[in-house]
Amino acid sequence: MDWIRGRLAERESRRVEAAHYRAAQRLASLGDNWRVLDLQAAAGSDPLSFLAVGPGGIFAVVVRDHGRSRVSFAGDVVQVDGRRPKYVQQARAVAKVAATALSRIAGVIIPVMPVLAFAGTGRISVYGLPKGVIISSYQELGRVLNARGHRLAGETVDKVYALAADPHTWINPPYVPLAERYRWYSDSDEGGGKRP
Repeated sequence: MDWIRGRLAERESRRVEAAHYRAAQRLASLGDNWRVLDLQAAAGSDPLSFLAVGPGGIFAVVVRDHGRSRVSFAGDVVQVDGRRPKYVQQARAVAKVAATALSRIAGVIIPVMPVLAFAGTGRISVYGLPKGVIISSYQELGRVLNARGHRLAGETVDKVYALAADPHTWINPPYVPLAERYRWYSDSDEGGGKRP
């Protein structure tokens, strides 16, 4: 049984690696104006998560492979073969992590739009789209992202990508207790005044 489990795990890891490679190739073909960062290597995120920065904005792209299964949407609920995976919530979580990290480093709020892309040949049925998440098939991902218009200048795209590519962006700073961050008195008051 251990041998069978090992073979199944090995096959699954090969399948994930192949899907990761295909998704990276698809995102690399967005165009010269786009920069794509693999979030698995940068932030230790899901193997099929990417950060795409381009003229249309900043997008956290999460790719899910559904094979030949039919995918149904009804708002935030996704159904694949009778199961209800949390794909929309996962896409939002990846976008939130990216937005928080980039905003902390840049010192300004940087919005990141979650994108959920499905790789597979099964049908995608939509009865209502989730709010704030872009849904696309894997094949249409380039067209969907390029259709967002020109919101960022080329220099801004390069600056945001440089921030995202820096490994320090994805490391949380050490926690400093509030008592050490806040002082009740200034250094000049230490000499003679009363302290509360």
